[in-house]
Amino acid sequence: MNHKIKFIILICIFALPLFTQAQEPLKGLILEVIDGEEMPMIGANVYWLNTSIGTTTDEDGKFSVPYSGEHNQLVISFIGFETKTITVRSNDFIRQILKSTSDLDEVMLSAEKQTTTKSYLKAANTFTVTNDELLKAACCNLSESFETNPSIDVNFADAVTGTRQIKMLGLTSPYILIATENIPAIRGASQAQGLSFIPGTWVESIQITKGAGSVVNGFESITGQINAELVKPSKDYNFFLNLFAASSERLELNAHYNTKVSEKWSTGIYLHGNTHQKKHDVNDDGFLDMPLYNQINVMNRWQYTNLEKGIVSFINLRYLNDSKQSGQLDFDPDTDRLGNAIWGSEIDTERMEGSFKLGYVNPEIPYQSIGFQMAYSHHKQNSYFGQRIYDIKHNSFYSNLIYNSIISDSRHKIKTGVSFTYDYFDELVETTDFVRTDNSVGGFFEYAFDNLDKFTMTAGIRADIHNRLGFFITPRLHMRYTPWEKSALRASIGRGKRSANIFAENQNLFASSREINILNTGGQIYGLDPEIAWNYGVSFLQGFNLFGRKADITLDYYRTTFENQVVVDWENPYEINFYNLDGQSFANSFQFELNYNIAERFDLRTAYKYYDIQTDYNEGRRIKPLVPKHRIFANLGYELIGKNEAAPWKFDATYNWLSEQRYPDTSLSPEAYQLGEFSPTVGTLNLQVTKVFSPKFEIYLGGENVTNVRQDNPIISPEDPFGPNFDSNFVYGPIFGSMYYAGLRYKLK
Repeated sequence: MNHKIKFIILICIFALPLFTQAQEPLKGLILEVIDGEEMPMIGANVYWLNTSIGTTTDEDGKFSVPYSGEHNQLVISFIGFETKTITVRSNDFIRQILKSTSDLDEVMLSAEKQTTTKSYLKAANTFTVTNDELLKAACCNLSESFETNPSIDVNFADAVTGTRQIKMLGLTSPYILIATENIPAIRGASQAQGLSFIPGTWVESIQITKGAGSVVNGFESITGQINAELVKPSKDYNFFLNLFAASSERLELNAHYNTKVSEKWSTGIYLHGNTHQKKHDVNDDGFLDMPLYNQINVMNRWQYTNLEKGIVSFINLRYLNDSKQSGQLDFDPDTDRLGNAIWGSEIDTERMEGSFKLGYVNPEIPYQSIGFQMAYSHHKQNSYFGQRIYDIKHNSFYSNLIYNSIISDSRHKIKTGVSFTYDYFDELVETTDFVRTDNSVGGFFEYAFDNLDKFTMTAGIRADIHNRLGFFITPRLHMRYTPWEKSALRASIGRGKRSANIFAENQNLFASSREINILNTGGQIYGLDPEIAWNYGVSFLQGFNLFGRKADITLDYYRTTFENQVVVDWENPYEINFYNLDGQSFANSFQFELNYNIAERFDLRTAYKYYDIQTDYNEGRRIKPLVPKHRIFANLGYELIGKNEAAPWKFDATYNWLSEQRYPDTSLSPEAYQLGEFSPTVGTLNLQVTKVFSPKFEIYLGGENVTNVRQDNPIISPEDPFGPNFDSNFVYGPIFGSMYYAGLRYKLK
């Protein structure tokens, strides 16, 4: 694909618009007042009067718009707040507080904000999921944060371990760069369960980017990037408590304590604990429908802010201990561990991590800044599945130095820097030990042209030297064009390269009797070659008014093609085979989304998604198993406020329908264990109601899968788990059935 690389490089070097002199952009801060305290307003519209030149405020309430002196009337607006039009005679920093348009309590007004925001101005197809959106479901960890999002698919990996997996553009999470505060976080040993290690209450917002991500964050992103921004000690509540209980007897606690140590230092202690000790076997197959588990998760977070000197810094320290037990109902780990009488499994994980971030903005030259990121993690997992052992230790170090500036004027922005990664893996797979060390050094350059009126482009390239992958180039390109008002036409292309950690990413294979085979040996990672893929995409966003109410539609099409892929072949029921791709492998994804404000405080989101994912297996080209070709999504959100009430009722309903999914081939199995070619269709409905009694206290009640849809026989041969036909990997829908929950939140500023 050298011609593609050359093409992207040429664009990066020669497709820069002609430099013209212009003044510095106009920057500012938009605030609202909540409980007497000024808070940043996220998603406020800021634009020059009678033009389409504008932007929206970021998660800190800040904005930046081009300033030339040609326009002098700046409009600032937000639903439920008074629109301000101010006269601007210079590009001095603006600080503006928006006031409510009614006498309602401010806490109700904050609910008027969009819980998922889309940008009409960014080059990349990125949208932000706010904390308010996360509260629409029983979101107790990051793996459960996407239930109300049509762009991310969530399903259980198998019928035993209870591990949730996510997909974007039809491909599983290893092809997504998942980061916390732009530091890669869910990778390597944490790939299977890492999303469940990030509590939902710790998350301030989530940014989701479709298509290859930025070269600043590395070379591994292929289908997209998910970045979770954590709550800040200086902005979070002084004390926050969340208690959660489910009908399955799942209990969770989240507690935050934040304090200001000095004028510049703030710190927070964040505690998460969950437990489930009730045995359930609704389908009477002799196996637990969900594992028994305990988790303790503690984080200490420090923030240093010195605006006069332009310095902001964060230090995070975290410890996690997670234990899971699954298997047959009568399994006792004290007597049956690794035995051949009663099948059971335990997964014990201990993880320690620390990270440091430092950002400096030149007070005299605000467009110049430098940032440094550094993170270390130690991950240790001891586990067994029946008589199969899988242990892994993973030590990881990551660092990234980023410099930001402009060329000529603020429309031409650049980012450049260097990064270093180090990974040490030690895996015991049954009786075989796999030990390896990976390290890489890379440099990157990214150019962004920001003409907010019509065209935006971000072109990036990075070069890396990896001890196993060698020297390689990673190009990325994102473009946005506005053909008319309230529209955004985007296109992107990018290349990604990664090492497939075949055992850590496919731990569900151990919950079966399949023999593990690695074919085509001779490569650098388990004898296999690295995965290389190109992602191409186009997207169109259009906002409009329908019957006097706001609406928007989005159409996406993305295609991922693999130069090489580590094929995970489930097509023989007695084997799982890993081998290098010989032929073609591609994933086509099309999505149509409609969002509509039906009435005041009554919002509808709908989406239809189509997947065409095919791979050339040793047996020939086949559709990827257990991926629905069609998906329909709908979410309704409604808020009801009584005449004399000081806080709202909130109602949310989410419906997901999945079409039939292809089973892996079972024709070689005995007739009793053979399945049809496709699974049944599945439709699930989730409901939640929240009552906010005051700015400090609220309760919520809800139900997941309230229509009680269940997959009756998710395990093949459960009566003989040590026999040759045992397999728990044919999961296409819910196993447990309906689950109801209740919780409370207490917040103290």
